[in-house]
Amino acid sequence: MNIIIIGSGIAGVTFAEKFRTLSPEAEITLLTKENYGYYSRPMLSRGFSQDDIEQLIIIKSFDKLRKQNIRVLENVTVTALDKAVQTVHIQGIKAIETLDYDRLIIATGSAAFIPPPFRPYCDSFYLFNSLHDLIELRQLRKRILHEKKRAMKWGIIGGGLIGCEVASDLAVSGDKVSLLHAEDRLMERQLVAEDSLKLLAVMQSHSIDVKFQQAIQTIEKAGDQTSVISNDGHFEFDAVIVSCGFKPRIDLAEQVGLETQRGIRVNQTLQTSDKHIFALGDVAELPDSKLYAYILPIRHQALWLAAYLSAQETASWQPPAFSAVAKVHGFKADYPYVF
Repeated sequence: MNIIIIGSGIAGVTFAEKFRTLSPEAEITLLTKENYGYYSRPMLSRGFSQDDIEQLIIIKSFDKLRKQNIRVLENVTVTALDKAVQTVHIQGIKAIETLDYDRLIIATGSAAFIPPPFRPYCDSFYLFNSLHDLIELRQLRKRILHEKKRAMKWGIIGGGLIGCEVASDLAVSGDKVSLLHAEDRLMERQLVAEDSLKLLAVMQSHSIDVKFQQAIQTIEKAGDQTSVISNDGHFEFDAVIVSCGFKPRIDLAEQVGLETQRGIRVNQTLQTSDKHIFALGDVAELPDSKLYAYILPIRHQALWLAAYLSAQETASWQPPAFSAVAKVHGFKADYPYVF
């Protein structure tokens, strides 16, 4: 069997490694835009309080995957799919333009969601969704600290899971942080009201200035400062990070006519509307309309699909019991997280 996987996150790599052990004769090709290797996305949220994060975050180099007889093509972009002849078109390697597959696994993960009103101001703020983003922000922080000889002033827009984690890590690293949130409590999608209050107290104990019910009007960079104007006032920061959730990367699936909604629609065997194409992780929208965008169910999906495509599993995939945990310094929820 000739398997092509698009994406080198936990979904794609876990599937590739497991499928290799179950199907030693299969041809496995992993396509990725990345060049850092396979890294731990959850560790991004500790990216400012750990000096050696660039090394610690790498779980496995691409060369180690190649030693497992997994073909990895890095720094490549998938430009198109041809479902009729089961071909993937790529850019980035001069000698290779098309690849054939028997089964295609789309594990492209998610991008940071930019609310439409913010899009005209994209050049004025940063996103936090990848190791590349973290490295860029660490370099910026190092430069500001060197030039201004003072704590950096950050504006974080978004008080969800990632926004709270990033704000917390910057604050314990010694920076000044303001968190601007559109809602009236923190992590309202994951926490009950009592835990939102507890989280607020923890954030404030780290000297994070939390502002609720913020309707952002403009985000504009002027010189070495970024101004944010909201319904509540005018704020100045050294840099602004927009953290307003995630958006599954479904563009490729939409281009080739796969069924999509929030994610790529799949059945209970993770098969898309094309019988030769499967989806894993953040991009896979199950029949219950849920996206299981957390580490434990993503890994579970990948291991299950490897067994299913190796004819060693016949029952449909069922989500395991799991709970999300906010990696905010000093915070532990008293009640179960909402999913």
